[in-house]
Amino acid sequence: MAAEVFEMTDPAKVRRHAERVKELVASVVRTQVKDPRLGMITITDARITADLREATVFYTVLGDATAQSGTAAALESAKGLLRSTVGKALGLRHSPSLAFVHDDVTEHVKHIDDLLATARSADAEVQRRAAGAHYAGDAQPYKLEDELETGSDDLAGAEGADDEVVVGQDRR
Repeated sequence: MAAEVFEMTDPAKVRRHAERVKELVASVVRTQVKDPRLGMITITDARITADLREATVFYTVLGDATAQSGTAAALESAKGLLRSTVGKALGLRHSPSLAFVHDDVTEHVKHIDDLLATARSADAEVQRRAAGAHYAGDAQPYKLEDELETGSDDLAGAEGADDEVVVGQDRR
């Protein structure tokens, strides 16, 4: 049994082919696919494996779940036309197989926008409350009364002030 030789392709070449697949699929869907189930579709991205045999095409559809399922069915039925067009245009030995994946980037964007709006409203509420806020006590609640009168910040009278501190010596 002969082992199939796996040949790695240059990553820049893979990216170029993926971009070309994206452009070709978008063009063919726009001009040649006449399926009535096809909704308002946008091809957002395409990725191709390093051996250039499998391509994944990401798309979004404007509309509800019915439009999305209709578009998915239309793309599946047009897969042969799209694959042959892509294979001829790329000039590869093997035409890459195509897989279509609904890109839910719009749902993620909406979710992130909602989170940002919630954060902005919370920040506005904090600023509104902070505008009328005042200290609960004095401006410096940690200064003692006798320190304020004498102006002394000396700790000479504190317990253990005369103890010598030795750092870095080993006690045995």
